Amino acid sequence: MPEFERGLMWFRRDLRVKDNATLYGALRQCTTLYCVFVFDTDILSELPRDDRRVAFIHDCIAELDAELRDAGGKLLVCHGAAADVIPDMAGRLRADAVFAGKDYEPRAIARDSRVAASLSKAGRDLVLYKDQVIFECDEILNGAGEPYRVFTAYKNAWLKALPDTPIASIPRMPPSGGLAQPPAGLPRLPSLEDLGFSRPAQPIPLAAGAKGAQALFADFRQRMGHYHERRDFPGVKGPSYLSVHLRFGTISIRSLVRTAYQAMQKGNAGAATWLSELVWRDFYFMILFQFPHVEQRAFRPEYDAIPWETGPEADAWFAAWCQGSTGYPIVDAAMRQLNQTGYMHNRLRMITASFLAKDLGIDWRRGERYFARQLNDYDLAANNGGWQWAASTGCDAQPYFRIFNPVMQSRKFDSAGHFIRRYVPEVAALPDKHIHAPWLAPDNVLQAAEVELGSTYPRPVVDHDSARKVALARYGILKA
Repeated sequence: MPEFERGLMWFRRDLRVKDNATLYGALRQCTTLYCVFVFDTDILSELPRDDRRVAFIHDCIAELDAELRDAGGKLLVCHGAAADVIPDMAGRLRADAVFAGKDYEPRAIARDSRVAASLSKAGRDLVLYKDQVIFECDEILNGAGEPYRVFTAYKNAWLKALPDTPIASIPRMPPSGGLAQPPAGLPRLPSLEDLGFSRPAQPIPLAAGAKGAQALFADFRQRMGHYHERRDFPGVKGPSYLSVHLRFGTISIRSLVRTAYQAMQKGNAGAATWLSELVWRDFYFMILFQFPHVEQRAFRPEYDAIPWETGPEADAWFAAWCQGSTGYPIVDAAMRQLNQTGYMHNRLRMITASFLAKDLGIDWRRGERYFARQLNDYDLAANNGGWQWAASTGCDAQPYFRIFNPVMQSRKFDSAGHFIRRYVPEVAALPDKHIHAPWLAPDNVLQAAEVELGSTYPRPVVDHDSARKVALARYGILKA
């Protein structure tokens, strides 16, 4: 027997019909269910007018609406502050409850508290479901009942608990008969222009929506067995490229974990490595939820005392890093890939982050904010966790003296320079031997490749060996 006569399903980071725990739960609890998505002005107001993520979401919403129509419903699409729009829409539809997937970011938690309070005043409920993680942020705890602070211990506990957790797919289609078409006159999908946005010149080069996600996943399943061998090479088709779809929930984390775990059980080494990456995702959600101070400060308070470089020279270095003109080809190629496409390979995220924090000595938070503006798959928990990992300020026990050598990383993971040549054409004619460090090439080699350091391509903004010594001293003062 349904608990509510009318309900309102609020789509957020779960833009799909199939394998949607919140949608399925809402349909089980409601006789009639309406569906809504809000283009939240509290988020959109901070974005450039041609932000490629907004266009991608718009395409995802169009597909979601079509899926809901096939299932007997329609999608209301509103534009405004979600904290105000949702209670208002619940009132207009006379909904007894609003259903949504749980969100673990501090701003989202504050927003949901406001929504819950407004609904409560009107005698309505806000019902939240776990959908974007495998384990809630308080489900995997250590023997003392406290959250883990080191990934390896968390991962071991996560894997031990997984067999007892239902990761079987939520029924592919929700129970029939519950989805309803909203009354005439309520808002429908606006155009990008109506939202104040335009199509970007370089959109996200992936098919949007659940169909696009499933096509990518089908392709990756054929390559999963080699993931552990190929994932670190940016010039090779190694990753799943599903991070954008996971970010916006056009694919279920349960389906990915289920597939990876079953393959791992059969001895698939690539699947085991990929599953570990999915565990990192849960881990960073947990860290952000349990230790919300990491959004603004170092996980380990003593690292807030690091004397980062400031002033005009540091600002010039930061600008060179952002633009991809540091003089280190692998760093520059990575940053140009990010600027041009909104995507950056995971190995390159580590290299560029280490270079900013440790070679240039610039506060990791400046780099984190730049990535937040540029990344198609930007997720606060993962982005923050990755930056703090690279800067050695985070929760995992990473030694401060581990500093990536960009030239060695380049030679190891892009040995033939394929990736560099794609994004740094100024040095494309250099031989493989010299493309990783043009400043070390003999003059005749530079001349033959038409590379003039300081003119056609910049000299290194810093010397890595010297910068490494400065970084060790900078971090070392905290150990004194």
